[in-house]
Amino acid sequence: MFPIPKKENIKYGCLMKTSSRKKTRRERYDEKKHRAKTYPISIACVNFMHDGNLGYVIRAAACFGAQNIHVIGSIPSRSVLEPLSGSLYDYVTIKKHRNPRDFVDYAREEGIKLVAAELVDAAVPLSSYNFSFGRPLCLVVGQEECGVPVEILKNSDTVYIPLPGVGYCLNTSQAANIMLYEAIKQYDLIHATI
Repeated sequence: MFPIPKKENIKYGCLMKTSSRKKTRRERYDEKKHRAKTYPISIACVNFMHDGNLGYVIRAAACFGAQNIHVIGSIPSRSVLEPLSGSLYDYVTIKKHRNPRDFVDYAREEGIKLVAAELVDAAVPLSSYNFSFGRPLCLVVGQEECGVPVEILKNSDTVYIPLPGVGYCLNTSQAANIMLYEAIKQYDLIHATI
């Protein structure tokens, strides 16, 4: 955590670099790495149209302590994803799957429980869903236009994020952030009482 900034360290409403921020991101990440937690939770995404979405998912996975990111389809180059991920590309493990069937087969072979965020009739509110941590968990978010492939939905529990406002769906990387937060919150609650 950073100390409360002094007035002279604020410009245009933003915190200016101070003595606590003289280190590069990589230096700060490397210092934190030895005490960072990793959870038995992964995130899967389907061939995003916008590279930024995968970059943002990488950043969220690294910040929340997700074990892996599964990408179904192509992965942009490191040079594209590194700046989009807040320089966290090297701190996550990305596993590539050619297509939804390969991913579902992999999850089945590895005993991974799939939970997909999708607006379908069978979906339950994320706030009501109780994650099970008896085996590895993978949270699945869909592609920007076509969502989560049916092949994956048939092999997943499905949840939706309640949106009481005028909008009806979130950006896919935002949905990943919310799902990661909720799963990790539940994991910590369960394991804090054991």
